[in-house]
Amino acid sequence: MRDAARNAAYDLMRAVDERDAYANLLMPSLLRDRGLTGRDAALATELAYGTLRGLGTYDEIIAACSDRPPEDVDPELLDAIRLGVHQLLRTRIPPHAAVGTTIDLVRLRVGAGPAKFANAVLRKISGRTLDEWLAIVAPDPERDPIGNLAVTYSHPAWIVSAFRDAVGGGFDETAALLRADNDRPRVALVARPGRASVAELVEAGAEAAPYSPVGAYLPEGDPGALQAVVAGRAGVQDEASQLVALALTRVPLDSDHAWLDMCAGPGGKAGLLAAVADLEGKRLLAADLQEHRARLVRRATDDTPVIVADGTAPAWRPESFDRVMLDAPCTGLGALRRRPEARWRRDPRSIPQLTALQRRLLGSALDTVRPGGVVAYVTCSPHLAETRAVVGDFAHRAEILDARAFLPEVPDLGDGPYAQFWPHRHGTDAMFLALLKKN
Repeated sequence: MRDAARNAAYDLMRAVDERDAYANLLMPSLLRDRGLTGRDAALATELAYGTLRGLGTYDEIIAACSDRPPEDVDPELLDAIRLGVHQLLRTRIPPHAAVGTTIDLVRLRVGAGPAKFANAVLRKISGRTLDEWLAIVAPDPERDPIGNLAVTYSHPAWIVSAFRDAVGGGFDETAALLRADNDRPRVALVARPGRASVAELVEAGAEAAPYSPVGAYLPEGDPGALQAVVAGRAGVQDEASQLVALALTRVPLDSDHAWLDMCAGPGGKAGLLAAVADLEGKRLLAADLQEHRARLVRRATDDTPVIVADGTAPAWRPESFDRVMLDAPCTGLGALRRRPEARWRRDPRSIPQLTALQRRLLGSALDTVRPGGVVAYVTCSPHLAETRAVVGDFAHRAEILDARAFLPEVPDLGDGPYAQFWPHRHGTDAMFLALLKKN
């Protein structure tokens, strides 16, 4: 292991390929186990995450420089070459160093024979810039605009098409969204009300968030090193996730005592709702179908009761809650910035099954909330089938409130009555919010 950072990046990519590991969950433990900190940790993370995001583009370029398609290249060798391509085309590492260190990696981890193949491919690729390669390998934007964006911004074509529909059909804005999807996201923090403050996080080195009154961003470093996070008074939570939870608490109700977080794992929204509920003298119940996710919710919510329960077959009485948070299972297309391998794992064939589940859960949530109570339907996906189409089916059972009215600090949330966050507009995950007041 002469190059610890590149070996760590390579091992992460192999884990993603071989056992469907989640990069954002595995990388912290990998860095810890290898003792990587500072520049080495940053390099390993950039190489692994950047390569995983860029796979679609890099494989097209590799195909143009090889006598065989990428799918016919040994997977162990292909991942090493991809790491080299990322260094050549999207980092400031000098070309000779990018090629040399990759060949060393191939010799060490794959073998001397494959190193010759890798060397030939990488030297061809090093002769052009990324823009020059894209002009060669990306489809003509006039004849195939979806294909062009898919190769240029390294997203499957079906996701490009879904994003285009969600932003209203404009290719320029679709390109801006895809570009933002490839940016490394900042670490977002939440100061749970009554337990921590934004001022405390700022004093510890964070920067106040532009929209969320309880949010902050950590420019660099490990959030686990902050005392407020260690103590559970603050946590890591996307700014849009904070705001959709706050929006639910802001809807005025004539009676307001009991709240439910119906699919609470892993606990970000539940942690914030629990803190607000404590301040306002309300009661929150958190539930999740899976025990391991329920355990995560317990860590985030202190004394809040947490149960393992199926939201489609509730363990609670009908019409027994005033506010219900339904953060529904979804494709997760809105969080591709944070899960670099997710875009290659998602399958459009799963959408009908997911939307059927989303409809069952939303129907159950409306059964659960009392007349005049409010349900927040949230997905971390902008896909129209998972958002507007699902909510529209329940317009006969509830008044769909203008969610934007309860997020006055946030511009550009769309035409309403829903609120849609975007990476390219807000710097957040692409989170969708609908607020339904039960008839």
